[in-house]
Amino acid sequence: MEVRFDGHCFGCGPLNEDGLRMTFAPSPEGSVAELVVPERFQSWSGMAHGGVVALMLDEAVGWAAWHAGHPGVTGRLQVSFRRPLKLGEAVRVVGSVEKVRRTLIYVNAYIESRDDGGRIADATATLMSATPQVEAQGSDAEMGTAHGLGRAGAG
Repeated sequence: MEVRFDGHCFGCGPLNEDGLRMTFAPSPEGSVAELVVPERFQSWSGMAHGGVVALMLDEAVGWAAWHAGHPGVTGRLQVSFRRPLKLGEAVRVVGSVEKVRRTLIYVNAYIESRDDGGRIADATATLMSATPQVEAQGSDAEMGTAHGLGRAGAG
């Protein structure tokens, strides 16, 4: 399967002004992003929408697979919500690859509070291998060099 990154992804696209613009970096733990969810993604008063929390976990599993050299698209994402994500709360989102079998990538992710390390949500996912193409529009910074995408990552 071939997929194309053009910078407009709702979760991580640096060119999508309405999205989360999450930036993941490889680390010993896997792929890590830190952010505060904007108030426009509210569900109940003071809480981020559960779909946005699931989106953050989906981004984490995708970037973990990318950084591990196994890019893919999500085939299954199972989310467990531990407690509500408060608007304005600083969080860490971490994804890590557990194993790879042929064309399937098995990944875990979690969201934790940066204040106390408390778990907010976690997920397990199965991704299907994909061949990414990165469009050569915009600057390297706009296209996600911080993600490891840039022009050198074009597949």
